[in-house]
Amino acid sequence: MDRQLTKILIVDDELKILEVVKSFLEDYGFVVFTASNHKEAFEILVREDISLILLDLMLPEMSGEEICVRIRRESRVPIIMITAKADENDVLEGLGIGADDYITKPFSLKTLKARIEAVLRRSLSNSEPLTRKCSYNDRDLEIDLDRRRTTKKTVEVKLTPNEFNVLATLIRYPKKVFTREELISIALGSDFEGYDRTVDTHIKNIRQKIEDNPKEPQYILTIHGVGYRFGGGEANEAKIKD
Repeated sequence: MDRQLTKILIVDDELKILEVVKSFLEDYGFVVFTASNHKEAFEILVREDISLILLDLMLPEMSGEEICVRIRRESRVPIIMITAKADENDVLEGLGIGADDYITKPFSLKTLKARIEAVLRRSLSNSEPLTRKCSYNDRDLEIDLDRRRTTKKTVEVKLTPNEFNVLATLIRYPKKVFTREELISIALGSDFEGYDRTVDTHIKNIRQKIEDNPKEPQYILTIHGVGYRFGGGEANEAKIKD
């Protein structure tokens, strides 16, 4: 997990908590944003590629539960709820509306860090796309994850199993920048034995098959010095098919 690429949003109306948790997480290399209400939180979510949200439930104007429901309509970004509510029913309600974890105040900062890292690991290893069939740019590129089938301009593209795994991993989080190490771990498996530059070869081969101009790709973008991300979901929103 590359913490320099991990952006955490803390949403809490208690200034002291924002300051303490922000400082603690930044000491461990995380990039941290803070918001004291729902308006600030949504502005940051639109602007930044947030990896995880720490969400207080007792907020002014709009509750943490309402914020969670709104976020879940559009995103699967991991959410850890932070609250003084310790009743079991409150915990179950929070998990039921889409929270990934729940921690009660007061809490240990070291425990919070461990929970954050555990949720981030699960979100990467168990990530599933919001739809099983994706179509981009008026069916220029279509990906069927269940059938492991890719078509370019309605013509089937023959990807190797590893090439398809890399492509499928990238489209799960179209805004996330994956390092080579992350792609190896998620797409190729932890038992993969080879060089991290093997990912570059897979990317090159995929581009040759799905890009109109592999030298100027629109689907698989290189983020220099970091890794790769999927560009199709940002240029044109994926059309969800029944």
